[in-house]
Amino acid sequence: MTVAGIDPKQFRTVLGQFCSGVTIITTVVDEQPVGFACQSFAALSLDPPLVLFCPTKVSRSWAAIEKTGTFCVNVLAEEQQEVCARFGSREPDKFAGVDWTVSPLGSAIIDNSLAHVDCTVENVHDGGDHHVVFGRVHSMSEVRSERPLLFYRGQYTGIEPDKTVPAPWRHDLEEFLFTASEDTWL
Repeated sequence: MTVAGIDPKQFRTVLGQFCSGVTIITTVVDEQPVGFACQSFAALSLDPPLVLFCPTKVSRSWAAIEKTGTFCVNVLAEEQQEVCARFGSREPDKFAGVDWTVSPLGSAIIDNSLAHVDCTVENVHDGGDHHVVFGRVHSMSEVRSERPLLFYRGQYTGIEPDKTVPAPWRHDLEEFLFTASEDTWL
């Protein structure tokens, strides 16, 4: 259904002005890894620790994740463009040539990802042609210093090291993470 006055192509172009990180959401079903590229991912809550992602309702990978009730969010590093392209494709075996290990909850952790978060499905909500999935975080990786893979205006991009500037309210990262309030950003 198209809303009168909203051109889908223009809507997509306008939303493309928002730069997002790129993740691969994975699980393992019958000892076979399954996953898809996802840029609709966000932190949701620090207490309890929750994240969210938005798979399309026709996603076969989402159906597998829903069946297992577990998933791993793999945050891609800047040099993982080929991995992202593979998981964003319709390839039947997206893990062909991709090294991975099993997470504590049994999902796939993609080797060399910038970070990962291991979760169980907490809630699923309707989001138009997508689902909005809330996940409870059970474990996560250590933080790596490489730069993230970003998506902007339909293209991969990255962060230029000399262009990054700390947000004015982030005086101390550790203090920020443990004292976040409704007035601060994650």
